[in-house]
Amino acid sequence: MHGTDIPNAGPSEAATTVGALATPALLLDKDRLDRNLARLSSRMAARGVVLRSHMKTAKSIEVARRAYPAGPGPITVSTLAEAEYFAQHGFRDMTYAVGLAPHAAESAMRLRKAGVDLKVLLDSSEQAKILGEAGGAAGVTPSAFIEIDCDGHRGGLTATDPKLIAVAVALAEAGVRLAGILTHAGESYSLCTPEALVAAAENERAVAVAAAETLRAAGHECPVVSVGSTPTAHFAEDLTGVTEMRAGVYMFFDLVMHGVGVCTTDDIAISILATVIGTKREKGWILVDAGWMALSRDRGTAAQRVDQGYGLVCDLCGKLYPDLIVSQASQEHGILAIRSRSAVTLPDLPIGTKVRILPNHACATASQHELYNVVSAGSDAIEAQWPRMRGW
Repeated sequence: MHGTDIPNAGPSEAATTVGALATPALLLDKDRLDRNLARLSSRMAARGVVLRSHMKTAKSIEVARRAYPAGPGPITVSTLAEAEYFAQHGFRDMTYAVGLAPHAAESAMRLRKAGVDLKVLLDSSEQAKILGEAGGAAGVTPSAFIEIDCDGHRGGLTATDPKLIAVAVALAEAGVRLAGILTHAGESYSLCTPEALVAAAENERAVAVAAAETLRAAGHECPVVSVGSTPTAHFAEDLTGVTEMRAGVYMFFDLVMHGVGVCTTDDIAISILATVIGTKREKGWILVDAGWMALSRDRGTAAQRVDQGYGLVCDLCGKLYPDLIVSQASQEHGILAIRSRSAVTLPDLPIGTKVRILPNHACATASQHELYNVVSAGSDAIEAQWPRMRGW
């Protein structure tokens, strides 16, 4: 076949309705998105805390514009490619919330030189020196958060670690401005009761504020106290001493967040459209054309009280089929089955039937796709296609 014979656009690009989309495809319900955005925005506004939305989930300028309808606002990013992408679209106030690597320091300083107020994250004197050298080479003054470990989930220093002051001193000696401290209550994802989530949010706040007070008592300015995870953002009762909240998956929600108790399935804004390609009634299986390449391998609900397999299955209108889950997934095949110990009968879904699958982890599932097919609740029309950025 000659190059000129290759079509320029696939069926999904030409489709104007959900029913006409080639599958698998990523759907985004903009009504649910807007509702989720408004929920957390209102909650933070009522508490006088800046919401620095994390764009690692959406990775889309169109979603960012819905989060900040009045114009570019403060955002969090998880890759420097995200930082560059959002900078190209007018966002200037960013926090790169991943521990600093030497090559990242150099790239981050190039962005600062281009006028982006990009703050980075570190937890060691070695990183402070690297950042200072990168800033000097670029002719800019770096700005950094010191990462605080509030629950043993990932990196960072504890609030009582003597190295906390040492890192602040190293930053000053390296010519780096201390932006403040930053922590993330990642262990909140393993919780499932309101009482536990409230306690996790209070611990996150208390540890962050204690670290900031320790720095201030030692003579270091610590203007920003940044906390955040989607569960604690929604369950924090007291945010005294906190200046900003970071959260990302709240925009879309997912089955892990449902299992934690932060949302209902009716709040989950993204789904994967798939087509039935076969049945094995003797095994209790329905086969669809969405495997882990479309859904991701994330099995985050396996550790929760209710294991949702690789996702819950809905009809085209978003109505859940009782107890029908994606029980198995290979690269391009998904197997739908009734969850174990259920008395529900496998539904009759002929070949060609389209279904929607709610994801375990919105970030992981969305990352498998190039764009969002945007829909409204109760409508089959595709209103827009919003590209997603990818890479590091």
